[in-house]
Amino acid sequence: MSKPRELHDRYFRLAKAEGYLARSAYKLKQIQQRYRVLRRGDWVLDLGCAPGSWMQVAGEIVGDSGLVVGIDLLPAKLAPTDRIAVLQGDAFGVPPADLLSLLPEPQARFNAVISDMAPNTVGIGDDLRSASLCRRVLGLLPSVLAEGGRLTMKIFEGAEYPNVLNEARSMFTYCKGYRPDATREISREMFIVAEGFHAPTGAGRRGPAGPPALAAGWGSGGTSSTVQPVIAPIGPAPASDGAKPVSKDTRVEARPTIEPRPKTEKKAPSKAASKTNRKPAATKRPAKKKPTPKRASARRGGAGRRGASRP
Repeated sequence: MSKPRELHDRYFRLAKAEGYLARSAYKLKQIQQRYRVLRRGDWVLDLGCAPGSWMQVAGEIVGDSGLVVGIDLLPAKLAPTDRIAVLQGDAFGVPPADLLSLLPEPQARFNAVISDMAPNTVGIGDDLRSASLCRRVLGLLPSVLAEGGRLTMKIFEGAEYPNVLNEARSMFTYCKGYRPDATREISREMFIVAEGFHAPTGAGRRGPAGPPALAAGWGSGGTSSTVQPVIAPIGPAPASDGAKPVSKDTRVEARPTIEPRPKTEKKAPSKAASKTNRKPAATKRPAKKKPTPKRASARRGGAGRRGASRP
């Protein structure tokens, strides 16, 4: 039996004490300590930045010479500064050129993309929705990430996790899954950490447009197009090229009529024929008589007499 979720755990209390907006700040801190995904002077794009704890950590790492741009559907609690820009909106609905326009140099791209996004969990299929969300992040990278750039994004463990990891490997020279210690024990969160971005090749290739949009409630805020089912009409087919439609009655009359075969009456057999056709009655064999056992004849002269005197 799994342990109940502890809301106010050690990292929650530590975040309150150190001034971070959420305990998730320590997940990025532990990833940074192990893989050094962010560096001083980097331009960082934070997808799904609310409430703002990852922007706090990223801002500390990149310093005054760097820049952090965060975007989320929900409003962030972190106030923007000269080195931190906060946008509210759909990360996949905003044109990539608008995100790149916030960089200090023209034709520049971000050095790192970080994503702590997660779908609205319902308990069933959360891992599949998380994998779809990560695929949208991978589809955005060719438009915003510089050559040799780095990626850190959250994904839920499930059936699609190995496939998404392989797709990310086709776009980076180094890619690995990692679970920081700050992740709750009952959580299925994993983080894909990658470095050395290059043009996607092979099965994992995805253009700037990325995969199809997700439905509402999947964490992206977008709505997918509704596909109407094709239903075949019932009744006569519409006329084409000037031909008259064939009515239902005409089709019925065109069918060949099949006349039923005449029934032949069976004649009763004659008495003579019935006698000849009869099987001979089986004759019973007489039962064999069992032989009667012969009785032994009595001895003459008075059998059994002893000591009889002769005349």
